[in-house]
Amino acid sequence: MASEGKAAQRKACLCSCTKQDFLPEESFQSWQNYGKALRATGHRLKDRLTTRSLDNLELNEIKARSGHEMKKTLTWWDIIWLGVGAVIGSGIFVLTGQEAREVSGPSVVLSYVVSGISAMLSVFCYTEFAVEIPVAGGSFAYLRVELGDFMAFIAAGNILLEYVIGGAAVARSWTSYFATLLNHKPNDFRIHAAGLPDDYSQLDPISIGVIIAVCVAASFSTKGTSRFNYVASIFHIAVIIFIIIAGLTHADTKNLSDFAPFGARGIFSSAAVLFFAYIGFDAVSTMAEETKNPSKDIPLGLVGSMIIVTSLYCILALTLCLMQPYSQIDVDAPYSVAFEAIGMDWAKYIVALGALKGMTTVLLVSAVAQARYLTHIARTHLVPPWLAQVNAATGTPINATIVMLVATSVIAFFTSLGILSNLLSISTLFIFMLVAVALLVRRYYVSGVTTDANRNKLIVSIAVILASSIASAALWGAGYDGWIWYIVIALVWFSGTGFLWWMVPQGREPVTWGVPLVPWLPAASIGINIFLLGSIDGQSFVRFSIWTAVLLVYYLFFGLHASYDTAKATAADAGNV
Repeated sequence: MASEGKAAQRKACLCSCTKQDFLPEESFQSWQNYGKALRATGHRLKDRLTTRSLDNLELNEIKARSGHEMKKTLTWWDIIWLGVGAVIGSGIFVLTGQEAREVSGPSVVLSYVVSGISAMLSVFCYTEFAVEIPVAGGSFAYLRVELGDFMAFIAAGNILLEYVIGGAAVARSWTSYFATLLNHKPNDFRIHAAGLPDDYSQLDPISIGVIIAVCVAASFSTKGTSRFNYVASIFHIAVIIFIIIAGLTHADTKNLSDFAPFGARGIFSSAAVLFFAYIGFDAVSTMAEETKNPSKDIPLGLVGSMIIVTSLYCILALTLCLMQPYSQIDVDAPYSVAFEAIGMDWAKYIVALGALKGMTTVLLVSAVAQARYLTHIARTHLVPPWLAQVNAATGTPINATIVMLVATSVIAFFTSLGILSNLLSISTLFIFMLVAVALLVRRYYVSGVTTDANRNKLIVSIAVILASSIASAALWGAGYDGWIWYIVIALVWFSGTGFLWWMVPQGREPVTWGVPLVPWLPAASIGINIFLLGSIDGQSFVRFSIWTAVLLVYYLFFGLHASYDTAKATAADAGNV
């Protein structure tokens, strides 16, 4: 009865906007309570570090904190097209030109292959979780279940950063192609603020308008968003086919003669940045809560969309490099300018329209996904529970959508694409690595089933896999070009993974759909994601570290105490039922 009373209270206040909607926990009811909570920080941190959530808790109690259910309207067909719509955007239409001209040359095609393999490995890991824990929280919920509250929060902060930065980057790219459509340079539609640093001085009001429009659309209906995306994606695929056919009719294989002018280092450096082009698929996993049959729809949708996207990316990149020498590729609107250069001026308008459509659907699916991430994070009270509210009429999290809209708009208004793409890749690779680690934990450690000896073997194996992967990334980042140490590191990685495969029995088998080749596939995902991190510039790591420090400060002063109080209240409610 106590739990029913509290549930009723939560539902009663869903339309309000009071202190209780933002800081309802015991620790924040008075300054005296808050001081007591701060003094208990050490004990509470230890509790949150070692406590793991449960599948049933995420699927029932925590999901119920939104007050209203999200509507289950999506099928595998919707998921495939949402995946295509979420992924094919500014990554291919903008970053391809930037990386081909400045970093990798025509071998940018191989960069897309490398980043595509990494993304596909991560897709498999995400899919098993999305099938068994179909909630809006995506990787945040998965990490809470397997790695605990603290690691989930650090990942959550980077998830939110990923979506804010990703949306901002795509919105700024939208302005670039809109300018091309009107025969202008991108900065013709931006306001130059001379008093700001160069990377933050081109203010972009158009990007804000686009973000507002897609967030308003995302607030009304997930199924409506899916239908719009489906229709728009058909047009988008048609434009891509046109680019490939028309571009290849003007192909010149001489443009590939200097295929890798920057060597292997250029290929992997581009792969790390071009991972940005694949990030949309994790957005689709957040829609598992709104999927009719997750065990069938999620695997078909995610894997199917990733195969389509990776194939198109590689063919499009090859087409661009065959049309123009890499040194002449335009950085801002590569495909439009390439058609102009070969005398097909009219074609650049078709390309620009296709790019604008692609970026619009990327923004739309991203707006849907980021709001759902924030909603599930708010359900755990790591951020104010006001953000968890689901509107009764639309079945969508409008509060979370508005907050993410504001954050994305601010970043898009000031920050250049180069800074956004590098920082985004760090966040994404870091999160995907954690999800792969979580999958190993899920398969090999079950409380009450796995023995202490096997748990310790698992810890040692994961530590060896992580250490060898970090060593390879550190060597690559330091500029080491030999091969002996890389072979040694590969053998260490192989030994750690082989030990786990041979010596540790799996504690859990997937019920309906599971990742194949465990532990090899998730261990490979860990290795390649960490290795790609070694190809990203140092300044991006500085920005990433600053953001992580901000997250830790917030967690120690607010998130820790809110989630601790909420967890204890949930346990007390369960004991009173």
